[in-house]
Amino acid sequence: MAKKKTKKKSVSFEKIGKTIDKEIKKGCDKKDFKKSYKCSTCGGGLYFFGFLGSAIYYIAHATGFWNGVLGFLKAIIWPVFLVYELMKFLGM
Repeated sequence: MAKKKTKKKSVSFEKIGKTIDKEIKKGCDKKDFKKSYKCSTCGGGLYFFGFLGSAIYYIAHATGFWNGVLGFLKAIIWPVFLVYELMKFLGM
Protein backbone atom coordinates (compact mmCIF):
# COMPACT_ATOMS: atom_id res chain seq x y z
CA MET A 1 0.00 0.00 0.00
CA ALA A 2 1.16 3.48 -0.78
CA LYS A 3 1.14 6.01 1.99
CA LYS A 4 -0.82 9.17 1.44
CA LYS A 5 1.02 12.38 1.97
CA THR A 6 -0.92 14.80 4.07
CA LYS A 7 -0.26 18.47 4.13
CA LYS A 8 -0.16 20.12 7.50
CA LYS A 9 -2.11 23.30 7.69
CA SER A 10 -0.05 26.19 8.92
CA VAL A 11 -1.96 28.09 11.58
CA SER A 12 -0.48 31.24 12.99
CA PHE A 13 -1.13 32.68 16.42
CA GLU A 14 -2.35 35.85 14.75
CA LYS A 15 -5.04 33.92 12.87
CA ILE A 16 -6.08 32.12 16.07
CA GLY A 17 -6.23 35.45 17.92
CA LYS A 18 -8.38 37.02 15.22
CA THR A 19 -10.74 34.04 15.26
CA ILE A 20 -11.09 34.18 19.05
CA ASP A 21 -11.61 37.95 18.96
CA LYS A 22 -14.32 37.55 16.30
CA GLU A 23 -16.12 34.90 18.38
CA ILE A 24 -15.99 37.03 21.53
CA LYS A 25 -17.36 40.05 19.69
CA LYS A 26 -20.09 37.91 18.16
CA GLY A 27 -21.01 36.42 21.56
CA CYS A 28 -20.89 39.70 23.45
CA ASP A 29 -23.21 41.67 21.24
CA LYS A 30 -24.51 44.76 23.06
CA LYS A 31 -28.13 43.85 22.42
CA ASP A 32 -27.65 40.37 23.78
CA PHE A 33 -25.02 41.07 26.46
CA LYS A 34 -27.02 40.08 29.55
CA LYS A 35 -28.46 36.97 27.91
CA SER A 36 -25.17 35.73 26.51
CA TYR A 37 -23.35 33.06 28.49
CA LYS A 38 -20.22 33.60 26.42
CA CYS A 39 -19.72 36.97 28.11
CA SER A 40 -19.63 35.62 31.63
CA THR A 41 -16.38 34.27 33.02
CA CYS A 42 -15.41 32.42 36.13
CA GLY A 43 -12.43 34.70 36.80
CA GLY A 44 -14.10 36.36 39.77
CA GLY A 45 -14.87 33.03 41.42
CA LEU A 46 -11.36 31.76 40.78
CA TYR A 47 -9.88 34.94 42.25
CA PHE A 48 -12.16 34.65 45.29
CA PHE A 49 -11.09 31.08 46.05
CA GLY A 50 -7.47 32.08 45.54
CA PHE A 51 -7.98 35.01 47.90
CA LEU A 52 -9.67 32.81 50.48
CA GLY A 53 -6.98 30.14 50.37
CA SER A 54 -4.12 32.62 50.53
CA ALA A 55 -5.79 34.58 53.35
CA ILE A 56 -6.15 31.40 55.39
CA TYR A 57 -2.54 30.45 54.66
CA TYR A 58 -1.02 33.85 55.48
CA ILE A 59 -3.13 34.44 58.59
CA ALA A 60 -2.51 30.91 59.91
CA HIS A 61 1.24 31.44 59.63
CA ALA A 62 1.20 34.91 61.18
CA THR A 63 3.07 35.27 64.47
CA GLY A 64 1.24 38.42 65.60
CA PHE A 65 -1.67 40.72 64.88
CA TRP A 66 0.17 43.00 62.43
CA ASN A 67 1.62 40.00 60.61
CA GLY A 68 -1.97 38.79 60.20
CA VAL A 69 -2.98 42.19 58.79
CA LEU A 70 -0.01 42.04 56.41
CA GLY A 71 -1.05 38.50 55.46
CA PHE A 72 -4.56 39.73 54.65
CA LEU A 73 -3.14 42.47 52.43
CA LYS A 74 -0.89 39.90 50.71
CA ALA A 75 -3.94 37.74 50.13
CA ILE A 76 -5.61 40.59 48.23
CA ILE A 77 -2.70 40.89 45.79
CA TRP A 78 -1.69 37.21 45.55
CA PRO A 79 -1.76 37.21 41.71
CA VAL A 80 1.17 39.65 41.77
CA PHE A 81 3.26 37.10 43.66
CA LEU A 82 2.14 34.33 41.32
CA VAL A 83 3.13 36.23 38.17
CA TYR A 84 6.42 37.37 39.72
CA GLU A 85 7.44 33.83 40.68
CA LEU A 86 6.34 32.49 37.28
CA MET A 87 8.44 35.06 35.43
CA LYS A 88 11.40 34.40 37.72
CA PHE A 89 11.04 30.67 37.02
CA LEU A 90 10.89 31.26 33.27
CA GLY A 91 13.95 33.52 33.47
CA MET A 92 12.29 36.65 32.12
